[in-house]
Amino acid sequence: MNSLRTVRRRHALIATDLDRTMIYSHDAAGSESVSTVCVENLDGAPLSFMTTTAAQRMRALAEQAAIVPTTTRTIQQFGRIRLPGAPWRYAITSNGGNILVDGVPDSRWRIAIDAAVRVGGATLAEVSRRLRARIDDSWVKKFRTADHLFCYLVVEPQSVPEGFLVEWDAWCRSRGWSASQQGRKIYTMPDAVCKSRAVAEVRARLRSSGELGAQARTLAAGDGALDAEMLCAADSAIRPRHGELEHLAWRHPTVTVTRAAGILAGEEILDWFHAAAAQ
Repeated sequence: MNSLRTVRRRHALIATDLDRTMIYSHDAAGSESVSTVCVENLDGAPLSFMTTTAAQRMRALAEQAAIVPTTTRTIQQFGRIRLPGAPWRYAITSNGGNILVDGVPDSRWRIAIDAAVRVGGATLAEVSRRLRARIDDSWVKKFRTADHLFCYLVVEPQSVPEGFLVEWDAWCRSRGWSASQQGRKIYTMPDAVCKSRAVAEVRARLRSSGELGAQARTLAAGDGALDAEMLCAADSAIRPRHGELEHLAWRHPTVTVTRAAGILAGEEILDWFHAAAAQ
């Protein structure tokens, strides 16, 4: 006999980036001496952390709001994370290219995204070929393709040739793609693959199912250029005082900036979510 899902009405939808927004590596955490919990392991070694306080606040937030983890990570990379408050009804991976429903990739969404990428401009194969012709081992440590959707480089940030990102982004933008840098990674992304598009789809599904009221607000958080559109599309949003958007001095009227940087910004973001969801 099939069991029916109990519909719980949520007060808000919260779309949050993960790395350097909710979770932090040792290098990204900063120098603060705080109690932490490990939320990700890789090859048996601890990799990503939240403060103990942030973990408690996220677990409590999941009781009142529909939290949608929204990440550029691949499905496999996202699967390593054990966030407090899980399991999640919806999660967004691959920068919006995949929507997971109860942990399972939604094939209809992916088919639609693949179709949008095809009509949007250059193919992944062409972009990858052109990018490989511009790089070498003196500053690129890895070249990766993510879920057959986009590609990224792992680089030595101080060794990236001057002007590379500007020139490469210009080439991409005339072909339906864009390029951005987040720490040690340079992403090359098709315009059709974006977090805000996937968040809008999840919001529509939650409203249709009755899990989210028509007047419920959409809140968001993120630290990178790939998060900017999602932050602007939300009713209200917050970003940490670090990361790519901070480096770019990026501001928007509906986006708050934390006082703290590093792992303590995660606590501040969760406090902000609690207050905003209660409005």
